[in-house]
Amino acid sequence: MPETPKLFVKNNFSLCSNFYAKMQGFVFPGIDRPATGMKSVDREYPAHRSVSGGRQSKCVMSPSNAGMVAETIERRNKHWFVQTKVASDLIIQVGDSSFHLHKLPMVMRSGRLNRLVFQRSDAERETSSKIHIDNLPGGTKVFELVVKFCYGWKADLTAANIAPLYCAAHFLEMSDDFEQGNLISKTEAFLSFLIFSSWKDAFRILKTCESISSWANEFKITKRSAEAIAWKACTNVKAFGSSENDNARCFNVLPNNAENLKFEDEADIWWFEDVSSLRIDHFIEVIQALKCKGMRADLVGSCIAHWTAKWLARITSGLERMTLKHMTHQLLRVTAECLIKVLPTEENSVTCNFILHLLKLGFMTKINSELLSMLERRIALMLDQCCAPDLLVKNYGGKDSVHDVGLIVRVVVSYVSIVLSSPTPKMFAVGRLIDGYLTLVAKDENLTVNSFQSLVEALPKDARYCDDNLYRAIDMYLKAHPSLTEEKRMSLCGSLEYHRLSQEAREHVMKNDRLPLKITTRFILLEQVNMTRSMTAIGSNYRRTKTQAIVRVNEGLGKGWTNSKKEINLMTKEVETMRVQLNDLQMCKLKLQNQLKRCII
Repeated sequence: MPETPKLFVKNNFSLCSNFYAKMQGFVFPGIDRPATGMKSVDREYPAHRSVSGGRQSKCVMSPSNAGMVAETIERRNKHWFVQTKVASDLIIQVGDSSFHLHKLPMVMRSGRLNRLVFQRSDAERETSSKIHIDNLPGGTKVFELVVKFCYGWKADLTAANIAPLYCAAHFLEMSDDFEQGNLISKTEAFLSFLIFSSWKDAFRILKTCESISSWANEFKITKRSAEAIAWKACTNVKAFGSSENDNARCFNVLPNNAENLKFEDEADIWWFEDVSSLRIDHFIEVIQALKCKGMRADLVGSCIAHWTAKWLARITSGLERMTLKHMTHQLLRVTAECLIKVLPTEENSVTCNFILHLLKLGFMTKINSELLSMLERRIALMLDQCCAPDLLVKNYGGKDSVHDVGLIVRVVVSYVSIVLSSPTPKMFAVGRLIDGYLTLVAKDENLTVNSFQSLVEALPKDARYCDDNLYRAIDMYLKAHPSLTEEKRMSLCGSLEYHRLSQEAREHVMKNDRLPLKITTRFILLEQVNMTRSMTAIGSNYRRTKTQAIVRVNEGLGKGWTNSKKEINLMTKEVETMRVQLNDLQMCKLKLQNQLKRCII
């Protein structure tokens, strides 16, 4: 196991010293006490186990002094009766349950009960001995533990009840000002022990805080548990800082399928699965604590992606009755906004694909427009480092296209607004990226022409070296959508330009019967014109060659050598042949122009 960082060891020694000093007199069944009060707490690293399993830590609590000891505590339906040698003189109503108790043992330990009992008017005291307690943390079950404590009975404390009992002790004001070793100090000691000594119990405590969120936040239980989890996660030395080799780490997170999560070093992410079980507010607390502890930004980003993947999987699969129909729109929106706000800002800390999924979630839940713009800009600045599959984000509607092309259009528009200056090598890389993405989505039968064409036109023409990849994507789209009208096909192919295609692509265009006739005819005409110009240039070169040859012959005769007349005659015949070919090309051009006019008419 990696060595614990010295800073945390030092702090933990002092914490443990205080914890064990407060724990004197407690009995912990199943927990071995350390040999000395200064021994560091044990650390657990359950890499592949759920925190919900395993044996829970347990403590048996009893007060040091009991003013009145109950003989029995009996429950009848929703009524609790405490039997002692003295008759009951106090009824406390908690929710829909009532407890028939005695004033002495209750008011001597609780400031709130003391006021409720003795600060009532004389008329109220004469009329009824019942008092009501509303909004008690933990409700009836927790108050039953309070009653047992006040009457000198032993009460079992576990990770499942310690948080609500601790909050109830504060709510009832059961401090040491009333009696030494009162409920607040007892529960504080055991709570601190569990948080810092057991990885699993820290998560169990956070789970119980879900029903008492406001109290747990007020008394710092949530924050303390999150910090303990973060500290234990950070005890892996590899999670701190970055070395020369750390820059090569890569985390591939695909939120569409939580099972696709892949990581380079399992030792770094042993805690991901447990943290992903937390509710969003508790998860955010843990992430913030991880950042404060110095956790590497890429690990924090991967942890957020892992939690989001699990959360989306629960929503889409309907586990725990949490489907899009049952979950409130506000909960979805708040969750999305929290995830976006807590993202690490460091470069390469999160993948482009993950941010795209967050952006889509943001549009679906209609989050703050500033957050949406921030995400769009962040993705836009990452485009030149992406590959085409990184841009694939699935739609959830049955009639929609398989992938959300409109989302990519928004990102590309944002990118173009950022890079308004002259084309750069990075822009060419983005051009290749978008053409590759168009090739991936072109076969989707539900993808509309408008969506496809919007993405084609989102980038300026000078963002591509050539249009070969774009032509390939358009051809694939036409092949997958054979029922398109001539008008739509013409509109889609309008972005193809003859001079921006390679010769191989031009030849394919002229033979492609999927393209509109006007496009094919235009390319044939332009090809003929191009050939005519080439032939003309070649003929001119031949004429220059013939003249130069004659000059060389004359110069040669002057110098005493003779050039072959046969060679000159051969060159003359070749020039004549070229003239005939040029005339034929001109006739062919006129015929094609006439055919084109008839097609237009």
